[in-house]
Amino acid sequence: MADIAIVSGSPQSLSGLERVLHYLGKQVEQKGYSIVHISVKDVNSNDLLFGNYKSKEIQQITSELDQAKGVIIGSPVYKSSYTGVLKALIDLLPQDILQDTPVLPLMTGGSASHLLAIEYTLKPLLATLKGQPIKGLYFQDSQLDKTKENPIIDKELLERTEKQLDYLLDKIKREAYLIEGLPW
Repeated sequence: MADIAIVSGSPQSLSGLERVLHYLGKQVEQKGYSIVHISVKDVNSNDLLFGNYKSKEIQQITSELDQAKGVIIGSPVYKSSYTGVLKALIDLLPQDILQDTPVLPLMTGGSASHLLAIEYTLKPLLATLKGQPIKGLYFQDSQLDKTKENPIIDKELLERTEKQLDYLLDKIKREAYLIEGLPW
């Protein structure tokens, strides 16, 4: 069981989103949390196309998300929304899979004109899964360098990213204290 599930809705292996998600995964691990990466690229296309929610892969993803204390989920902006392949995966998951789970949503896009896609498309989708989305992050392609270990080259955006990641991890830590009845 991983503490944090990182879900990529990018159908491309070398995308800016993939680089950001892997970078965030390393940051989370350095802070002592375990992670699991879930990518739409790794799901059998027939399962997605034909809605095979009983497949072993989908059952494994369901289990990983159900057991995660927090989720980081990202998608590139396609036609002013998240990718269709991410939606196909989400459609195969139980309706309340993220019940009371803090979720950090991120999106990448070519310009600032898609900035609100996170608010109008991804966050409502996460809310239907009963997740608790936090503020979220939007990355323009010009703010990323896919060749670097830390792909976030915009200093202000990097600071916001670190702040949002810390906020997610603090929410998880606070929840653990509440569950165990320890004073915060």
